[in-house]
Amino acid sequence: MKELFKFKYDDLFNPTLNALHNLGGSASVAEMEEQIAILLNLTDGQINEIHRGNTSKLNYRLAWARNYLKRFGLLENSSRGIWALTEKGLKTKTVNKELVKREVKSSRIDNDDILSSELAVEEQESEEIVKFTWQEEVIDELQKITPSSFERLCQRLLRELGFQNVEVTGQTNDGGIDGKGILKIGSVLSFHVIFQAKRYKGTVSSSVVRDFRGAMVGRADKGLIITTGIFSREAKKEAQRDGTPPIDLVDGNDLAEKLKELRLGIDVELVEKVNIRTEWFKTF
Repeated sequence: MKELFKFKYDDLFNPTLNALHNLGGSASVAEMEEQIAILLNLTDGQINEIHRGNTSKLNYRLAWARNYLKRFGLLENSSRGIWALTEKGLKTKTVNKELVKREVKSSRIDNDDILSSELAVEEQESEEIVKFTWQEEVIDELQKITPSSFERLCQRLLRELGFQNVEVTGQTNDGGIDGKGILKIGSVLSFHVIFQAKRYKGTVSSSVVRDFRGAMVGRADKGLIITTGIFSREAKKEAQRDGTPPIDLVDGNDLAEKLKELRLGIDVELVEKVNIRTEWFKTF
């Protein structure tokens, strides 16, 4: 019988704190998720269980846990997505979850501000996302195009990222290789890279990574898999398995972020906000 991920967001307050303490006080979201999976002894099935779209239940509920702890003054995060313990957080190993929820909910909260680039959803465990995040909207558009169109989009992306001689091979029965390119570093070193463009819904398994590695041996220095889906925990481990050529993985959310960064199909509008300082006018 499939084991379900049963931890609610408030059950993850203390594991989140423990994970950050174990990781030296700061960590990326991926590092926190892996550490919490170890602390809670989660099975691969629980880790990979999807909440909706490209988001696992672990990732979704940890987003809420992190931001409650941030509002409580124990965490802070940078623009690069790194989370860290505050001075107060460094002195705190455990919290009373009911106290945290009570204090955060009693404060004036702008829900859009709480989660910013994280998942903006109803606070109650309704299991329904109120609105798509922009990443999900991008992924939805990517999944509407043809596989060949997605390959060409990946070709354009790699060119924009500095790859040279990027080609889409379009060959069948080639172990999943969809294209190749050359990445030069400092005009001195160059790496031959092959890539797989996987327009995919759901989870990419470790077998896909193994098969792709088998196809790349002797053909390239590096391998890259780009997908609109997500990678299972086993796939991530397989990509970095000791004694084998490492393979870089770009999932749907990573892909959306890169497209936004490069302004490929995405425009970012900065909205001006005007604040009136009423006290200033009273000085006259």
